[in-house]
Amino acid sequence: MTGLDTLPESDPTNILRYRDGIYAVDLLTAAITEFQFFDYLAENPGTLKQLCAHFGWDKRPADVLVTLIKANGFVQEDEHGVLTNTVSATEHLCSESPWNLSEYYASLRDRPVVGDFVRVLKSGKPAHWSGLDEADGDWHGAMLSEEFAKTFTAAMDCRGVFLGKKLADAISELLNDASSLLDVGGGSGVYACALAANTPQLKAQVMEQVPVDGIAREAIEKRGLSDQVSVVVGDMFKDRWPQDCDVHLFSNVMHDWDTDDILKLLERSREALSENGHVVIHETFLNVDKTGPLPVAEYSCILAHSTQGRCYSVAEMSDLLVESGFEFESFQETGGDRGVIVASASELDSETPLNP
Repeated sequence: MTGLDTLPESDPTNILRYRDGIYAVDLLTAAITEFQFFDYLAENPGTLKQLCAHFGWDKRPADVLVTLIKANGFVQEDEHGVLTNTVSATEHLCSESPWNLSEYYASLRDRPVVGDFVRVLKSGKPAHWSGLDEADGDWHGAMLSEEFAKTFTAAMDCRGVFLGKKLADAISELLNDASSLLDVGGGSGVYACALAANTPQLKAQVMEQVPVDGIAREAIEKRGLSDQVSVVVGDMFKDRWPQDCDVHLFSNVMHDWDTDDILKLLERSREALSENGHVVIHETFLNVDKTGPLPVAEYSCILAHSTQGRCYSVAEMSDLLVESGFEFESFQETGGDRGVIVASASELDSETPLNP
């Protein structure tokens, strides 16, 4: 359990940020060099919908791009959703300016991920994960391969030791009143293990598909927590969930999916939770007007590239929770640019039952 019930003396957030934001420069380069975005916006202020129509972009990755450039102060958005260049973009990212730096980015236009973003913006479909061949498919498909699943799950596991303890501290009061938890799409089970290590009475289950389920069992056993944490095999979108758990945890799950799939997960959660249960969503969250935080806007770029999701604002996630039959209770920051939303099960409208 080393590390799961203690925090390091130093904060690794800056180390996490280098990796999390690695694709932001490629998305910005695509906007500057392939679409001449800021030149167009200088003459044609418009909404996200209007820009998507002009450039032929899909809304999901376009939203990530707009969030990134808002967070950097390159564009501003008025109360009607109309985007315009700021002075910074006008002076340094438009071709008519004597201080234009667009050519500085042109030298990067042949980077493979820049080309990926051009395709992602137009199609809305994720690109292949860096280091994989096109034939291997995107990240979602690659996770069905045991070799890739082991490598990727190990990467997520190591960050979860720090992030899991911060999450456990943030929701300790809720956990102290709970006896059972389901970690949905929980990967190695590191978050379930962290919560269990800090809450002795808690029994947790990690729901994962093959082959990640086997990876999770091995990791849980190595941490000496097999008595508290078990694994249930299943596809979270298709298979039956364990019933009547007190808490459902989604840790770094929602950002891999678009809103329709998030709604499906929340609806399934609402049906399977205990009567007075809670859902806990642990994520990187944007602020209400999606102008930051900048590290979260940058992290959203790699998600737009390689998954079917992006980073969401607290307000966006709250709306999805309410639509799914939950009542938003709280949001607080945890660590590593992450935060946690807690929502409770509210009474369902009997005239509009949710799909199981």
